[in-house]
Amino acid sequence: MIEYIQSALLIISAFLIIVSAVGVLSLSNDTKNLVYARIHIFGVFDIACIIAMIAIGQYLLAGIYFILAPFAAHAIANAYWKKEDRENNLDLVAVEEVVDDSNPFIQSKERMQSLESENSEKLKVDERFSVTMLEIDEGE
Repeated sequence: MIEYIQSALLIISAFLIIVSAVGVLSLSNDTKNLVYARIHIFGVFDIACIIAMIAIGQYLLAGIYFILAPFAAHAIANAYWKKEDRENNLDLVAVEEVVDDSNPFIQSKERMQSLESENSEKLKVDERFSVTMLEIDEGE
């Protein structure tokens, strides 16, 4: 009787794995929110793997996977949202820099870089400060 239950669980998990594989392969690259769609489909794959582990008697491994898989999916989605998702995250969209000429403390980045390059050529040595370097020989 136990063998029939294990076989049924393995067949169910195999079916879910095939469905999730077809789902991932059927997504086109121009799909909106592609990363989130893939993570959603891989959630089905995760459940199928958990069912398969339960069927073969790996209860502890299935429990650990059941706990850690959502954390990993959330970490991937959060990292994508914070760093690369320009479509949904308006903070990442390039914004035109507005420079207020009346405030001398706010300058554009290009202006600051040009001033720094001009000043680096005209720097004169200040006798009040000295910089020493310690040379370390790795052979010693």
